[in-house]
Formats: sequence, structure tokens, C-alpha cells
Amino acid sequence: MAVGPGTLPDFFPVAGIKLGIASAGIKKPGRKDIVVFELAPETRVAGIFTRNQFCAAPVVLSRRHLSQDAPRYLLINTGNANAGTGERGLTDAAACCEALAKEAGISASQVLPFSTGVIGEPLPVAKIVSALPEALADTREDRWAEAASGIMTTDTRPKGASRQLDLDGHRVTISGISKGAGMIRPNMATMLGFIATDARLAPEVLQTLASELGEKSFNRITIDGDTSTNDACMLMASGQYGGPEITADSPLLPELRAALQDVYLELAHAIVRDGEGATKFVTIDVSGAASQQEALDVAYTVAHSPLVKTALFASDPNWGRILAAVGRAGVENLDLNALEIYLGDVCLVRNGGRADDYSEARGQAVMDQEEITIAIDLKRGNVRETVWTCDFSHDYVTINAEYRT
Repeated sequence: MAVGPGTLPDFFPVAGIKLGIASAGIKKPGRKDIVVFELAPETRVAGIFTRNQFCAAPVVLSRRHLSQDAPRYLLINTGNANAGTGERGLTDAAACCEALAKEAGISASQVLPFSTGVIGEPLPVAKIVSALPEALADTREDRWAEAASGIMTTDTRPKGASRQLDLDGHRVTISGISKGAGMIRPNMATMLGFIATDARLAPEVLQTLASELGEKSFNRITIDGDTSTNDACMLMASGQYGGPEITADSPLLPELRAALQDVYLELAHAIVRDGEGATKFVTIDVSGAASQQEALDVAYTVAHSPLVKTALFASDPNWGRILAAVGRAGVENLDLNALEIYLGDVCLVRNGGRADDYSEARGQAVMDQEEITIAIDLKRGNVRETVWTCDFSHDYVTINAEYRT
């Protein structure tokens, strides 16, 4: 169950970025569960990671390696998160990096590991290591679609985005994939994202883009309010587009940034559309806030309310649940007579109560849609923030109750 068609794009290959896929049989025999990114030597990499203090061993190791060396490979496995595994988890993640490095003839510190799946179980190192030759033997630039499927866990469909644009006579390509359907509450969102471009980006620009674009996309989605132990989103720039290095003051940066932002948003929205058991894609737009934190507090309180989310699943225009969530968001000195709440283009709340022109029929017409916007104008300032979420259905409970079986 998911919202919208969810078809993969025709991916544009990114020069200097090759992908390999293999089956290690980590959770299901024959399933493609290993993905390798092979990066051209001049490729620069930046990323953001989970803020969960119980972060997984591969997160710890990827951060460490990223600060030590220039990455040449990314190694992703599904079916096992290698989280909550203590020192053994770090040893196991390192062993996988060392095995890939030996096969490829590089340093282990040039491998960034990523894992997703069940928490608390030892990583099946032998299975992963045995699958590496298969993954490395056939790395190609045109395997984005296969890789999108290879990183899935409870996802019902692969997720990807791809763009091309011309920058001062040079063709630039951007392609990316993401995974995630549950345990999604960004503080960085279980989600993984991998975006690559052949543009040549200055290192400080690359990290700024990875942080800022991730903040406004993957860090603005939520399925269930649970921050994963394994979240990571990486931005890779191979530099092979043929043009000059793009610096912070380059006139080429704004257009490239806009294209990257489109890709980040498309990948983040795809996670919400495929949220576990989701039947609705919901935009929560908070305007008129006095601060960013205030706007986000209101948006997330509504997005995480089980009563709001179950009403969305039932297509029930029970607007009192939205009103109650706004009221408990912790906004000090909130002027109840000034704020307004909308469901789509229908005003629900005005002057401290139900809007005079509201009718159940109008509210129902909006709730019957697959894609819904809840807009809240606090009338306190000029700050605006948007968060994307989905509903809670019977299937969400079933999927998570039966996750390990």
C-alpha cells in the first residue's frame, strides 16, 4: 500500500559513479541485498547521519572514515542494521570494509559502510564478504534502478530521482536513490539516501549542500516519530562534467542547488508516499510563526498525533483533533482568536472556533483525497516551515508487529 504511482524515473548515469549489486542472502535467499558504489578517484563525498545516540556501528565507522580519507567505495547491506551490537558491531563493520578494500586494492578507510534492517543481531560478515566479488565484478554506471531495489527493507517499491541541466554549456547529471518506510523521524530520517552528481564542487560547498538540502527534505519528513539508529544521506560529486569547480560565489551554484533540491525533495517525499501502511500523503504547512522552532513544534505535533493520523486514514474530517494538537504544541501566549487552520482550501478554525463557512461536506471532500494539505497560520511572525507525513492504518501495526517474522 502506497500513495501515488511510485514509478522509477529513467535514470541518467553519472560519470565517475558505478554501482554493483549482489545477493548475500542475509534475510531471504536469492534477494539482492548488497549494493556497492564505486567512485572515481577524484570524487568528493559529504553527508549527514542520524543523531540517535544509539547510532549503528556502520554510522560510527562511516563518520570516522569520512574524516580520515577520500572515499572510493560505499558498501550497503540490507536485512541487518548492525545496531545495538556493541564492540562486535564495529569489528564486524570494519571486517567488511577490509574485505572490500582487499578486493579493490585500496585502504579500508576508503570504504564507507551502511546497513539497514533488524536491530540487535550480529552482522553476518561471512555472507557479506562472500557476496563482494559478485558485486565488484560488474559495476556499471547504468545500474541505479537495480540499486534502488537492492537497498529496500520494508519498502513496497524502490525510490529514485534523476535530473540533467546545462550549466554554462556543460551538461550536469544528478541521480539519487533512497529507502525507508518506517522508523522515520528525521534527526537526520530507517532511511538511507544516496545522491550523486558529476558536477565539480568545492569541498566546503559540497558539505554545505549536503547539510542544508538534507535539513529541508529528509529532515522534514516523518512516518511515526521514531528516529532510526542507521540514518545516513550521502552526496557524491565526481567532478567529471567538464566544467570549472563550483565554489560558494560561483554564478553556477544557484541553478545547481535548485536542481539538487528537487532531487532531495523527490526522494524524501517518496519515503512518505511509501510509509508503512500509508494511504495518504499529507503536507503540514505552518506559517506566521515567530521562530523556526515554533513552526516545527506545531507541525510535528500535528504530524505525530495518533488521533490526527487515524482520522486521516478514515478520511474523517474530525477537525477538533487538529485543533487540539496545535493547542498542545507548546507555543507560549498563542492568540487563539488570531490563528487560522485550513484543510486544503477549507477553513476549519477562525476566531477561536469552527469557521462560520465550514461545513462537514466541504471537509469531507478534502479528506477523501489521497494528497491533503493541513495549513496552520499562527499570525505571530514571518517564519514558515513545511513537514510531510502520512496516515496510520491497520497495515502499519501489522507490518511492525510482524517485522521480525
